[in-house]
Amino acid sequence: MIKFLRRIRQKLLSENKISKYVLYAIGEIILVVIGILIALQINNWNENRKSRNQESLYLQRLLSENKEDLVTFENNIKDLEKGIETIEQLSSALTKPSSSDSTLVAAANDFFGYGSIYPIFTSSTSTFDDLSSTGNLKEIRNTNLRDQLVKHYARHKQTAERIRIGTDWGLPIDAPFTYNNSIMRFEPVSKFLFGNQSSTELANHLREKKDEYINNAAVHYWLNMDAIAQLDILIEETNKIVLMIEDELKKE
Repeated sequence: MIKFLRRIRQKLLSENKISKYVLYAIGEIILVVIGILIALQINNWNENRKSRNQESLYLQRLLSENKEDLVTFENNIKDLEKGIETIEQLSSALTKPSSSDSTLVAAANDFFGYGSIYPIFTSSTSTFDDLSSTGNLKEIRNTNLRDQLVKHYARHKQTAERIRIGTDWGLPIDAPFTYNNSIMRFEPVSKFLFGNQSSTELANHLREKKDEYINNAAVHYWLNMDAIAQLDILIEETNKIVLMIEDELKKE
């Protein structure tokens, strides 16, 4: 092609057809410019296609992680509700004079097995962390979705911090109670260290320290209820984010 164009130029010059040569040169320049523009357009198209593919992958990962979070949060709430149930059962057993020794001891065992466990918070943030740290958050074209994601994961941090603060408040109350009342005697794996203890002995201890046990249970009751309230809010927001991501993926 280049040799062919060169021959045309040489022919026009040899025949002294300057005006035609000028027109030809202009045409050749136009062709070159058009070729460059087409090449740039193809390159831009390829870059846009890569960007859209990258956005789609990020959205799919965010969708998957948020759906996993919904399962995690709901399971956490079930565990916390089980803890609250054991707290209420212990309180009922301690405040009812008619409670048998076995009922009282069983209620205490269940409380220490479920109700005295501190709330925890875990969530999947790896994709959002990746987007934030690499500057790729801009790959998500929908600015409203992008803004909502930022707020959503800020809520994750707030929830984690609130649960941490609750734990930090509860531990100084819990630790001396645990030690002073030797509650490890109620744990199946460690009760043998305290020698043989009858249900009557354990039940009498619980009755004598009724107020201390109810106060401790009340601490965990508050912590569990507060954690459930925070998780309920987060579940509602996560469902909204899931719907927004699904709607965005449908546009692809």
